[in-house]
Amino acid sequence: MKVLSAEEMQACDRVTTERYGLPSIELMRAASAAVDVFAREVFPRARRVTVLCGRGNNGGDGMMVARLLAKAGLEVTTLLLGSQYELKGDAATAWRELSVSPNRYLYEVNSAAELRAHNAALEADLIIDAVLGTGFKPPMKGMALAAMEWASASAAPFLSVDVPSGWSADATSSEVEEKTFPSDAVITFTAPKLAHVFGEMTRRWDQPVVVAPIGSPEEAIVSEQGLTWAGGSHVLVEQPRGADSNKGKFGHVLVIGGSVGKSGAPAMAAMAAMRAGAGLVTAAVPAPIVAQVSSFAPELMTQPMLASPAGELASKGITAQQFQKLIDRKTVIAVGPGLGEGPGTEILLEAVLSDTELPVVIDADGLNTLAANSFLMEKMTAAAKAGRTVVLTPHPGEMARLAKKSVAEIQADRLQIARSFVRETGVTLVLKGSRTLIAHPDGRVAVNTSGNPGMAKGGSGDVLTGVIAAMLAQFKDDVARAVEAAVYLHGFAADLAVRDSDEHTLLATDSLKYYARAFRFRPFRFSKGAPRGYVWLQGLPATNMSGVRSAEAAL
Repeated sequence: MKVLSAEEMQACDRVTTERYGLPSIELMRAASAAVDVFAREVFPRARRVTVLCGRGNNGGDGMMVARLLAKAGLEVTTLLLGSQYELKGDAATAWRELSVSPNRYLYEVNSAAELRAHNAALEADLIIDAVLGTGFKPPMKGMALAAMEWASASAAPFLSVDVPSGWSADATSSEVEEKTFPSDAVITFTAPKLAHVFGEMTRRWDQPVVVAPIGSPEEAIVSEQGLTWAGGSHVLVEQPRGADSNKGKFGHVLVIGGSVGKSGAPAMAAMAAMRAGAGLVTAAVPAPIVAQVSSFAPELMTQPMLASPAGELASKGITAQQFQKLIDRKTVIAVGPGLGEGPGTEILLEAVLSDTELPVVIDADGLNTLAANSFLMEKMTAAAKAGRTVVLTPHPGEMARLAKKSVAEIQADRLQIARSFVRETGVTLVLKGSRTLIAHPDGRVAVNTSGNPGMAKGGSGDVLTGVIAAMLAQFKDDVARAVEAAVYLHGFAADLAVRDSDEHTLLATDSLKYYARAFRFRPFRFSKGAPRGYVWLQGLPATNMSGVRSAEAAL
């Protein structure tokens, strides 16, 4: 699923009409039908609805939604911010159709005073924001600003059509203009815009942001952003395995990590690799912690490695013969979790980068050792540029060390820094954060929208390393989608887990038992009355939203 700019979205609509013959009014009808069904599905107890409409096509969508909701038996109040005589094109058509419908509560408002005359509309069960669309450029002013200030006094949930009014569709961070409409659900059309994947549009992370296809052919959806949505790669795990499957078909992951006091890190990575579908998993760890790591699961195999007196990998490292025996019949190597940054780690990394062509995922202490050693960085770059799969999974602090920048600099320009780094090194980069970026060697970037604040706890990165390794083991010929799917599944399993826990109490290992649900979930879901369905970008239906379904019902 491509991510578009506002200008590209406008071009898509134009091409759909001019080249493919689908009238713009039919696109509006399809969009309004999708909003109608979505509103009644997500807010089934809403009986009184207020629809706020601007004078553009976003307002036209709202007018058609108002007519459909009234036809469905809801009590709908429609407020046009301005005069009907200012409407043009499809918006004018939508107003005429609404005017001759049975809708009894239809008003034009031209001032804040006139808005206050309709204060009863604030007592609605749902407010639909169709004021400003993707063509809007901040700041918000005039009647739109007055409507936002007036409507924000309502206790009703807000459903945003396209974007919450006040947002720029081209926003690439979670920072928003000071004046924006609140939102408890967002529905956009055809493709996500930049703000839908980078922004935090809703009041809570678990509230829905969905995309509704409305008829534009794939050929009309063109973007030069080089951005996609990571959740689209979930399709990799949606096909059932063959009846003749055996463990050899799904790869053998080797996790190298751990030290005394950090036995949990490689154990969590190995457990995650098993849960994510790897056929076999071996954890190679310093000998003093083998018993601890092996106790995590009877299915987990272990391989003891020579330890230093401090309980890390011995400074003697590992001989070439020992290394070749260790990687024999393995499919993917994951190195770094809990390994420490002693001399043994440096020697091991040199072997991993020089003495095998196996795909490798490098995390944690492996990343810190890389960042501190230009010789290893050169070896890694040479291997990746030669076509080897090398995946790095830094958090912002680790990325700062790799890129020789401050954390503030990384966070201020995550997208461009990620792109520059992968073009220079040839690696696949997973830059972790609230909107994790998966940057591929050619500069393409996928944005992940799953995950929640409960994941801000030790062990989350170790679990992700294991999931990435497992997906690479199973889909070695589809590296980009394998990594994207891994990142999405990791976040979505945690989203499911936190529903039965709390953001404060969630542990990294709590999500492991939710991987079955994460695998079964379908981001693209059909819905009764919406023949083209929806793509679920963000969150889960929240239990304290009016009458919304449970998380399990979304599976």
